[in-house]
Amino acid sequence: MSIEVYRDAWGVPHLRATDPEELAFAQGRVTARDRAWQLEVERHRAQGTTAAFLGAAELGWDTFVRQARLADTARRCLERLDASDAPTAAWVRAYVDGVNDGLADGASRAPEFAETGLAPGRWEPWTPLAVWLSTHILFAGFPTKLWREQVARRLGEEWTELFATDGPGTAGSNGWVVSGERTASGAALVAGDPHRFIEAPGVYQQIRLACPAYDVVGLAVPGIPGLAHFGHTGSVAWAITNAMADYQDLYRERLRRLPDGGVEALGPEGWAPAAAHTETIEVAGGEPVVIEVVETDRGPVILDGDGGPRDPGDASGGWEAVSLRYPPRVTGELGFGVLPALLRARTVGDVDAAVDGWVEPVNVLQAADTRGGLLHRVAGHVPVRDRANSLRIVPAWDRAHAWAPEPAPLPRAEVRGHAVMANARGLAAPLGVEFAPPHRAARIGELLDASADWTPESTTAVHTDTDNPSAARLLTAVERAADGLSPAASAVRERLLGWDRRMDAESADAGLYAAVRGAVVRRIAGHEAFAALREPAPYPELFRPWLALGPRVAFALETLLTSGPVPAGDVDRIVREALEEVGAGEPPAAWGVTHRLAPWQALPDADDAQWPGLAGDHDCVLSTSSVPGWTDRSARASAARYVWDLADRERSGWIVPFGASGVPGDPHHRDQLPLWLRGELAPVTTDWQNLTKEQG
Repeated sequence: MSIEVYRDAWGVPHLRATDPEELAFAQGRVTARDRAWQLEVERHRAQGTTAAFLGAAELGWDTFVRQARLADTARRCLERLDASDAPTAAWVRAYVDGVNDGLADGASRAPEFAETGLAPGRWEPWTPLAVWLSTHILFAGFPTKLWREQVARRLGEEWTELFATDGPGTAGSNGWVVSGERTASGAALVAGDPHRFIEAPGVYQQIRLACPAYDVVGLAVPGIPGLAHFGHTGSVAWAITNAMADYQDLYRERLRRLPDGGVEALGPEGWAPAAAHTETIEVAGGEPVVIEVVETDRGPVILDGDGGPRDPGDASGGWEAVSLRYPPRVTGELGFGVLPALLRARTVGDVDAAVDGWVEPVNVLQAADTRGGLLHRVAGHVPVRDRANSLRIVPAWDRAHAWAPEPAPLPRAEVRGHAVMANARGLAAPLGVEFAPPHRAARIGELLDASADWTPESTTAVHTDTDNPSAARLLTAVERAADGLSPAASAVRERLLGWDRRMDAESADAGLYAAVRGAVVRRIAGHEAFAALREPAPYPELFRPWLALGPRVAFALETLLTSGPVPAGDVDRIVREALEEVGAGEPPAAWGVTHRLAPWQALPDADDAQWPGLAGDHDCVLSTSSVPGWTDRSARASAARYVWDLADRERSGWIVPFGASGVPGDPHHRDQLPLWLRGELAPVTTDWQNLTKEQG
């Protein structure tokens, strides 16, 4: 083999090989060496086998993955890829071969394997497809339909969409493209940051892939070949955000057991056989758990019962359940053919043609090239079906809720000066129900409008902006609360009304605002109007982020302050009580004292105090999400930041929260964290003379 591995000053791998397949092998091998533990955790998560070494806490996830048939769907999609696009299938296999070649070496350096007793396993050709599915299966937020079901039943049909907002279980991002007439160089810039649950090691991997066919830098998803989300080929660059589209459906199923043990499901044509079998989930430190896996013509059954009353007219002696219908399971397509096509892209036209094959998840994509081309469009598979499918669980036996044969057409827009994507209602509005509030998108647009000389360096001012527009409505309620306050509460009120609305880590006023906001959220959630929603929903704990009343109130606070079942007079009283509560207590600390990073780790670190304080807030451009009223700890933030310069790729920059290596103790394990905290970017180095060649 002719593979060469170079590293930059941050340990980022730069790979060279003679052809794309050999390069894919190199990418798999270096990823396995740098991130063996992360890869194996992802493989087990995709198979539903994490409880076998992480314990019973992972049983809910494993059950869902098995019942949703993720691994089987990945196998189906690989079979389809083999038949329709053999070169891409071979490319994926080369990546898997590289992973298997590097795993033993990587595992020998990763202490987590010894700590858990896990031995590195073997990746199958379909494993990257399964990892992709498990990473994105919750992106469209189908559990929100369970929440709306509870709201409609317990609070009333008129309130079904009351809490419609960007919630804690939703992945979002900022992204923007600035055309050449608004940059100092005269060439376009593409910049942004994906907001994900922060994981250690990070969910994105900086990497360069070079062979005679292409030379691309970007952010890879460990376990997936190529650069799916963010890349710069030298002549064209692209980036994505979550379109917030709705493309997964939940069906209320009626099932019955046959004398031979088989299962039937009631569909539009009457009772029909459903596939059913049992699987055993091994649990470290516990007894194995046997689950039944059932799949109807709609899709796999993921819930027994739907949280509602049984149909009294159903005399079948059966039961009700909920099935999940999602595009790759239906079509056998995952869109992996897009990945090598993006690497080969030279113009926005190439990128545009490539992402026509995108399936999951549905994204808004932006791109720019050195010829002045610009692109702003939606990519992905959104089924055409009845509006009710997007809102609630729908009856499986009603043919009105079937999917049309062809997916929905995908919107696109012209870029004039700049275009912003931040999960708000806009380009993708016809495709979804719940979107992020407009604050981030509007603020980025406002900042971009302030200059016509943007440079890669000046984009830091956008990435790190801490203005919190969503505070305005609560501050208006605080302003109304002038009468009858104690001196201490009045002092809190006066400080808030003089606050600059910036969620800076060192700001005591931001900490004060957060304390008042939290007290308001708790009181609204405790109001008698929401008493019925305080009872736990009858669904698995896995879906709790979408189903708990507290987070729902926290993220819909702007709406609930001015509309909803809580009377306006009670809202005013609640705000006064919150001011009194905060005024009577110890002065709140600066925002960054309580608003600290809380990354997910498969093996949690015992030293929680190591995690730093953060600036920003959920609706700031510097989006660092906590759950107001319950915790200030931030589990979601920028999983990477980037700026792609189309004038000079070496003036581009990128950063991840931790580092290039997933190995504790490695010099590059967390060396990027200080820069990430300051909002700085590490340089993108492309001159091979300025890189260090790895020996062996």
